[in-house]
Amino acid sequence: MESPAVTFTLAYLVFAVCFVFPPDEVRSAGLTVQSLLAAWLGSEDAAFVQYHLRRSTGTLLAHSLLPLGYYLGMCFAAPEKHLCFFYLASKGWKTFFFFAVLFPAVTSALAYYWSRKGWNNHPLARTLAVHALPQSGWRAVASSINTEFRRIDKFATGAPGARVIVTDTWVIKVTTYCLHVAQQQDIHLTVIDSRQHELTPDSNMPVQFLTIRVASINPYVKAFDIRLNSTEYGELREKLRAPISNAANVVIHQSLSDLFLETFTSLVEINQAYPVPSTQELEPCIGCMQTIANIKLIKNCQEPNEGECQQCYCRPMWCLTCMGKWFASRQDQQHPETWLSSQVPCPTCRAKFCILDVCIIR
Repeated sequence: MESPAVTFTLAYLVFAVCFVFPPDEVRSAGLTVQSLLAAWLGSEDAAFVQYHLRRSTGTLLAHSLLPLGYYLGMCFAAPEKHLCFFYLASKGWKTFFFFAVLFPAVTSALAYYWSRKGWNNHPLARTLAVHALPQSGWRAVASSINTEFRRIDKFATGAPGARVIVTDTWVIKVTTYCLHVAQQQDIHLTVIDSRQHELTPDSNMPVQFLTIRVASINPYVKAFDIRLNSTEYGELREKLRAPISNAANVVIHQSLSDLFLETFTSLVEINQAYPVPSTQELEPCIGCMQTIANIKLIKNCQEPNEGECQQCYCRPMWCLTCMGKWFASRQDQQHPETWLSSQVPCPTCRAKFCILDVCIIR
């Protein structure tokens, strides 16, 4: 093979790998199936299931064209092979061209079959139909998933080709060509593997990735694995109804903030409690708007006129978790040994307080 052909082959190989498994740079440049077919795919937020019906089909079609694209490129990169004239090409190139044309032809026929009858024949439609009630179909399940995906409290992580989404009812794994869907009430989750990476492109800190097996008691739902950063494990666990068992006895390394939040909570629980007056009505926490405010800042560490801490006169407005996150966010991330003994300003009135001044409402 002559040098121009070798150069083109290597360049096309890199292009094909980046097109099938796009890195962040390729995504930002818009050279992905989702970007190129955006007008046809529609909005994922508006119709999650319908978007992925089209995305998986369009992705399969686009990827099936890669061998044909290589053949057409070689027509110009290696003119001495006479690839533009099929009858003059060698037997090997004739075979390659046959399969290069066959792949998109088969996938086009498959895409047409899937799209018939309102996508009833698509594998994703059949996957969702397994979860449908006897008197309904896969569209009712799709409607439920679409509604829950639009909520801001869902858990979502991972790259576009390997995303994990957890809503109030569903656990979803998005892959390049398909979706795995399981209902929360039917699943068992097990940590089966852990991998440690010393360096990542986004951080100089070691990163641990967990592999969790999602198995359903529904015999028609195949088990699948999800992979996530260990720092997201706590957030995932909060969103799941079912507990996560650790069959492999994996030591899960949480983030520094998560570890601090656990310590913060345990220390506050042994502080002096604040008896709320019976006439005072507690409101939702202004940080998360999901939990009733359950802490009050009262200076207990020293006498009223001593030390750096000050008396806070705000009414109860925060929950323990949000106050712990606020406390952690105001710390020097390079010196975690000082966190427990430091003072931070009240998020509302800016009066300084320490952990000893945080009181749970009884």
